Amino acid sequence: MRNLSISSLISYCSDESKPWGDANITGTTVDVDNDVLYFCTETTVPEREGVEVNIWRTAAGGKFLESPTATLKSTLYQTFSSYASNQVVSFKCIPEKRIFCLILAGGDIATFSIEDGGVGHEFEVVGTVDSGIKCAQWSPDDEFLVLINGNDELLQMTREFDVVSESPIRRSDFGQDESVNVGWGSKSTQFHGSLGKQAAAASTEQASKAASGGSSPDDDTIPRISWRGDGAFFVVSSLDKHANPPPTSEPYTHRKRALRVYDRSAVLQATSEPVPGLEHAVSWRPSGSLIASSQRFGFAGGGQGKKGRHDVVFFERNGLRHGEFGLREELKEENADGEGRKWGYRVREMSWSSDSNVLAVWLERDSGDVVQLWTIGNYHWYLKQELPSPASTEGASGRYTSVMWHPEDALRLILTTNTQIDDIKIYWETCDSTINPPNDTATVAVVDGSSILMTPFRTQNVPPPMSSYKITRPAPHLSPPVHISFAPNSDALSILYSSSHIELYKLNSTLVTPANPPANPIRFWEGQVPDTIRARQILAWLDAAAPEEEWIIGVLGLPEDGGKHDIIVVMAVRDGAITDTYEVTLTDRGRGRMISLKGGKLGWVSGNGEIFQVDFENEMAFPIATFPESCTFIQSASFNETDHAFVGLSNSGKLYLASTTATQSRTLSTNCSSFTISAGSLIYTTTSHEARFAPLAELESLTQVGEEEKKLPEWEKRRVERGSVIVTAVPSAMSLVLQMPRGNLETINPRPLVLSVVGQDIESRNYRKAFLACRKHRIDLNILVDHDPEGFMASLSSFTEQVHEGDYINLFLTGVGQSSQSPERVAKICDAIREDLEKRDLKSYVNSILTAHVVKRPPDLEAALALLLKLRDTDPTLVDEAVKYVVFLVDADKLFDVALGMYDFSLVLLIAQHSQKDPREYLPFLRELRALESGYQRFRIDGHLKKYGKALIGLKDAGPEKFEEALAYIEKHGLHDEAIKIWKEDDEHLKMILNIYGDYLFERRAFSNAALVFLKAGKNQKAMIAYEKAYAWRELFALAICEGISADELQQMGDRVAEDLSSRKRYFESGTVYIDYAKDVSSSVAAFSQGNEFAEAERICALHSRLDLIEIILHPTAVEIRELIGDDLQEMKDQLEKQSARIVELRTKKETDPDSFFGNEDSGLHEVEMMTDAGTTVGTTFTRYTAAPSTASKKSRVSAKTKRKLSRNRGKKGTAEEEEYIMQSIVKLVGRLQGLQAEASKILPYLLKYSSDHENEGRELQKDLIDFEEKLKSAINDVWAESTSDDKQDLPNEGLEESGLTGRKKYGTNLPPKPEAVFSNEWRVSLLRS
Repeated sequence: MRNLSISSLISYCSDESKPWGDANITGTTVDVDNDVLYFCTETTVPEREGVEVNIWRTAAGGKFLESPTATLKSTLYQTFSSYASNQVVSFKCIPEKRIFCLILAGGDIATFSIEDGGVGHEFEVVGTVDSGIKCAQWSPDDEFLVLINGNDELLQMTREFDVVSESPIRRSDFGQDESVNVGWGSKSTQFHGSLGKQAAAASTEQASKAASGGSSPDDDTIPRISWRGDGAFFVVSSLDKHANPPPTSEPYTHRKRALRVYDRSAVLQATSEPVPGLEHAVSWRPSGSLIASSQRFGFAGGGQGKKGRHDVVFFERNGLRHGEFGLREELKEENADGEGRKWGYRVREMSWSSDSNVLAVWLERDSGDVVQLWTIGNYHWYLKQELPSPASTEGASGRYTSVMWHPEDALRLILTTNTQIDDIKIYWETCDSTINPPNDTATVAVVDGSSILMTPFRTQNVPPPMSSYKITRPAPHLSPPVHISFAPNSDALSILYSSSHIELYKLNSTLVTPANPPANPIRFWEGQVPDTIRARQILAWLDAAAPEEEWIIGVLGLPEDGGKHDIIVVMAVRDGAITDTYEVTLTDRGRGRMISLKGGKLGWVSGNGEIFQVDFENEMAFPIATFPESCTFIQSASFNETDHAFVGLSNSGKLYLASTTATQSRTLSTNCSSFTISAGSLIYTTTSHEARFAPLAELESLTQVGEEEKKLPEWEKRRVERGSVIVTAVPSAMSLVLQMPRGNLETINPRPLVLSVVGQDIESRNYRKAFLACRKHRIDLNILVDHDPEGFMASLSSFTEQVHEGDYINLFLTGVGQSSQSPERVAKICDAIREDLEKRDLKSYVNSILTAHVVKRPPDLEAALALLLKLRDTDPTLVDEAVKYVVFLVDADKLFDVALGMYDFSLVLLIAQHSQKDPREYLPFLRELRALESGYQRFRIDGHLKKYGKALIGLKDAGPEKFEEALAYIEKHGLHDEAIKIWKEDDEHLKMILNIYGDYLFERRAFSNAALVFLKAGKNQKAMIAYEKAYAWRELFALAICEGISADELQQMGDRVAEDLSSRKRYFESGTVYIDYAKDVSSSVAAFSQGNEFAEAERICALHSRLDLIEIILHPTAVEIRELIGDDLQEMKDQLEKQSARIVELRTKKETDPDSFFGNEDSGLHEVEMMTDAGTTVGTTFTRYTAAPSTASKKSRVSAKTKRKLSRNRGKKGTAEEEEYIMQSIVKLVGRLQGLQAEASKILPYLLKYSSDHENEGRELQKDLIDFEEKLKSAINDVWAESTSDDKQDLPNEGLEESGLTGRKKYGTNLPPKPEAVFSNEWRVSLLRS
């Protein structure tokens, strides 16, 4: 549903400035490498004794060189048709050879090198065809040249002009693709559907007439050649002599035109079926599907059809017909005038655009030439544009001399007349109404010839080629408009025709559904542009600031008087008359587009992307923003009253954002295919088949100063069908209309559009509309609250009044209950709605009230059941339905349990009767409960419901006789804490509970807590046992002494406790217990010495006059302690030596063989199957420096056991973490050495003190410790110095990237920092220095 609009029109020449005199422009070509347009002019030598051809080079801005680039003078002249006498048959630029090739009808083939440049060069004639050349065509890859000479022979040449094939074009055979008769009978005997034999006879008769038909009277008799886009085939259209001509005297009936398809080697493949009235024009669609030509009907010897019928017909490669469409020319009486045009016009040529989307049909009319542009959609051919030839200055009818599509720029068309060149660029434009809601109609206008197909998508979705209604220009005006546009602020359409005629329509669209009629279009003004311009665009809008209805009309065009710049003519129309006219001269020529700005302002975008605001009242334009390149489709939006944003789509698919507040634009997408701005969002589709939705508020932040490099946010997106483009957005209907490549439509309701409208409805407190939209489009109903929580709570009464249906309220409450809101907020909303409903009508909204209770988290089922009890007493008729509803909402078994927990057996029966429970299951149980006393009954009920704490309360209420059962119940379910609270006022029973609680803790080895509980329960003996088990010897002996145990028992207890403490290496505490409570001096001294507490040991010896123990116990123990310290020191020495050597080895390997060190090359990897189905681990070093296991299974889980195993293997030799592990081990040595020095500080003074042997041992120990301290410091300096230098190097990472292991931290980043090796000297003994 798109139209073809003109984006630029550059006219290169005029009668007043042409330097070639009376020569005629006859051909053009494009140097695609440099994007330069060349054209040729030809002048016939008097008496037709030759021709002079000049080549001219164009420049930017519609200019050209004053002298020809090259000239060819030929003495050969040849004319093959009375319709045309041009001598230039082909003018072609060969990019790869960098030459121009010029082919003349006289037979000359000449070339000229592009690299020569300058002016005044001569062509070099590389060959001549003596019989002349009727037509010639280069292959798309410029490898072959195919031409037909004057003898109607087909010649194929290479790019070096060597003839590789020569054959006559008229042949009797069909070609290599001729069908083979397999014996299935003739066409007349085949099945013809329900018509049967009559259809068979009719088809036979039609075939006979087709075979006897002749050519068209408008045929120019010249053959044509057209290549397929891939260069694999070409087609030749030529006239053959008629074998069975009709009995007429007209010469055209004695010949017929046929199409012959050749392959790349010029071998005939197929010949077309007989087509009466087939004409000379032929063009093969580049995509390869169809061959286009034209066919006349309704004359003697022509096709069988209505008189005046003229079709564009299509053929397949095998020569068979494949569809057609009719030209929409005005039917005129046959005449013999008009330069041989029998019906007042004829088809001169036709050609496809390079992308195969547009078919250009060159019509030669008596009134002047036109080029019609046709496109197809949904199997319907649309006439989108009609480009008339400019009239000559003498007033004669304008005639084109050539029509050429640009070979690479698909929608660029180059037209030439005798005196000028029109370089026209067209683009696809969707003409849709952009009125703001709530008056938006989303009407889309599609040009189809003289009719404009209108479809308002807000009320109707009519698939093309159909439409809701049409606006048709009455006959004889059959030409399509040049441009159409909707008013941005009114339901109106403006139409511009090529004659600068303007029509304005008020559509009067219906906004309700169903719309019958959808609109009532009325033309309220028509007129002519005051100035003489070649108009190409129109914009019209209603002036909202005018006191009366006033329309502003802007027309963009190129002055016909040869002006150097475009102009915008602005007219003010009031009461059907033009009241004011303004003319704004622009800075560009032939390029640029007008755009509508917010606030009734006019904008213009130049050909280089600069955006201007047009102040037409002062007849000036000033820049306000810029795009980095030219954009053909642009829309504007406003952030506020003064700031504007502009979104533009370039031909390369880049989507740009510019604004009046930013000096640079932003690229939003590089693969955009279409876009629109609607409902506060920018919506665009991409070539990756996605629709994206960017809020305008976020776009505003992207245009702020300094945000050029800010990363684009992740906007919401959704998948769409391949090749979808946006037709229009309907904000009021929350829909987006997309068109598929084949032409059909698809309407979707994207979430951003729906949420935008829902948000507006919520803000306007139109809750019902918002609710219905959410329900229809499956939007979470919780948005009604989340969008404006405070406003919703304040307008809650309005919500329940608008959404008054109970089912709707239930649906809303369910959505709130399942939302992510906090349980407290859910309860607040549900309670508020419940209270409002209870005030309105409890009986009518009983189900909604029940829902409000049930959807809470957790559900308030007791309140819901209490409501049922209340209804049972006040309105029993509602109870059954209410029970059924609540059973539907909640599991019946859960309701049964809740009702049972309320101790109301009638409610339990009510729930059970409406559930699927078997009465044989619950009735005996209920009878048993009814027979019990109240307290014990509640105990049984709560126990059944597993409410053990509550059940214990019932058991207490059952009386003291149930206390033994209560104790058993407490132990069974671990209810000690609950029991203490329940019986805290009953000391006797409380102590019994504390006693069993202490046993409970003792069994679970919580000895300290058990001892406290036993003390509280008065069980001091048990408390002492618990203290002893907990090694709490201070509390134990304090309690034992208070209990008055005997001295012997106290001593025995001291021996046990001290021994236990020694076994746990708590030597100081053990020695204290030995001396204080066991009264054992020797054992106490031994314990202190084992703990390296020699000072305390000597104090005990002196205090108790046992100095003999110093030599007996302390001397040998001191040697043992020294040996233990020495062993630890030797272990540390060995570790440091090994690890220092390994560090050197690893770093040497890293420097000499980095590939092996980092695992970049591994021969084992060549045999690894990366995607194997097996889950086994490959035995290679593939996992080195990665964290992932080297398995190829698709699913892998690392268990806790595997993690522990990996942790144990961490630092293993050859692994990635080995160096890191070694360095961390060295760091730990610092702490270990400091610990040894602290231990040595305790033993060294006594080694010096005891004997000379002890002194020697002490001196040796101190020296060893000092030596190791120095070695450790040196090793730390060496290891971390090399580590720092390694970190500054660029470590190889190629192996990681090639393995797909990107994203891992680079090697070296996890190495530990250098430790501070600061050691104190206070531990040293000065007398032990060597």
